[in-house]
Order: sequence, then structure tokens, then C-alpha cells
Amino acid sequence: MIWQESPSNSHPVRGTSLHDEVAARLRSMVFERQLAPGEWIDEKALAAGWQISRTPLREALKVLAAEGLMELVPQRGCRVVELSDDDAEQLFPVMALLEGRCAFEATRNATPADRASLRHWHDQLELHAAAQDRDGYYRANHEFHTLVQRLARNRWLDRATADLRQFLRLMRGRQLNLPGRIDASINEHRVLIDAMLSGDAARAERTMHDHLMAQLAALKAVRQQERAIAPHNDPHVSAPLTKGNADAG
Repeated sequence: MIWQESPSNSHPVRGTSLHDEVAARLRSMVFERQLAPGEWIDEKALAAGWQISRTPLREALKVLAAEGLMELVPQRGCRVVELSDDDAEQLFPVMALLEGRCAFEATRNATPADRASLRHWHDQLELHAAAQDRDGYYRANHEFHTLVQRLARNRWLDRATADLRQFLRLMRGRQLNLPGRIDASINEHRVLIDAMLSGDAARAERTMHDHLMAQLAALKAVRQQERAIAPHNDPHVSAPLTKGNADAG
């Protein structure tokens, strides 16, 4: 599939560091699935729509390729990375360890203001869960986890977690497509917020770790459902983990 320019992305790009601004816009488009996994980048259309030359665009694509979000293919161009089943199986346990440690250190270091911020984002999760709003839940969940990461106040942990979190974002909460997953997820978050607000760092770490592993289990269940449906359409087609029926997370 070749990416086509949309009206919302057709305004000019301006800035003192042009390729950094272009990279930021491309990164946002990937995470918002305006550029879907596996899509080829139409450099000519992007450059024309943003009113820039192809030089800063190509530099920006190299930046995203270095980050692992894009793949440069000789003689073909550049496309958005797709994560495989094996990628997910390997990534989630690592993120479970990292995010578990984030929860431990955030709980131990949290100030009253920090705990109020955690409560705020948990309340947002409750609202979206009650409405079964997958997109809203996905976005609030991302904010909550990012906040826990920041409140850990460990720059090395922050660096490692942030680097890998962007690959989870490629899946865009696809596990929430599993029936009942939002209800299960909010129950996991209730245990987590209770542990964090009560200052039980060890329980917060265990709960966060198990929450990430539950996400992997749900993702695998979604994948199994898709495999069961796929033969009715094309027995030779098997969608990668990054593709789903819904864009919400």
C-alpha cells in the first residue's frame, strides 16, 4: 500500500531544524496509524504536501529507521516497520520487567502531588472503561504508564523504557480488541493504583509486571481469533500482530 497525503497533513512544515520537525511529524503519524505498519512512504507526495525538498524528508526517514520505526529497503524506498508474533513474545516480557521496576521506584518516590496525578489518570481510565471506549482507554492508558515511568525518576530506566515503549505503540493497544479485555485491564489497574497509593512498592512492581504479561496473553488470543477467521478469506494470508480490525487501543 502506498501512503497518500491527507488534507490534515498538507500544511507546510517550518522550523529551524527542519529534518527534526519532519521526523517528529512522521513519528506521530506512525503512532496514530496515519501511516500503518508495512506502508510504503511516498516521498514525492509528502514533500509536495509539506512544501519541503526531499533532502530533509530523507534525513528524517533515516532518523526513524535508526529508531527502528522505519525500514529502508534498497531499490524500493522506505516503509513502516511491522512487528511479528516473535517480536511481541520477546518484547512484552522485557517491558514487563522495565515497567515493573518503574512502578516500584515511582511508588517509593511519589509525592502527594504525584499520587494525585496518578489518581487523575486512573480516574480517566475508569471513565473510558465504563463507556467501553477503546480509543479513549488506549490514550489514557498510555498517559498513565508514561507518568509512572517519569515518576520513577531514574534516567537510565527512563531511557530504556522509553526506547522500547515506542514499539508497543506500534501495536496501538490491539489487545483491547479482545472481548472483555477492557474490563480485565481496568481491574488490573485498580490493584495497581491501590498498591501505588498505599506505598506498597513491591506489590506495585508485581502487579505492573503481571499487567504487561496479561496484555501479551490477550494479544495472542486476538491473534488466534484472526487465524481462525483467516481461512474463510484466504488460507494463505496471515496478518501480522500490528494489523487489526480496529485502530483503537
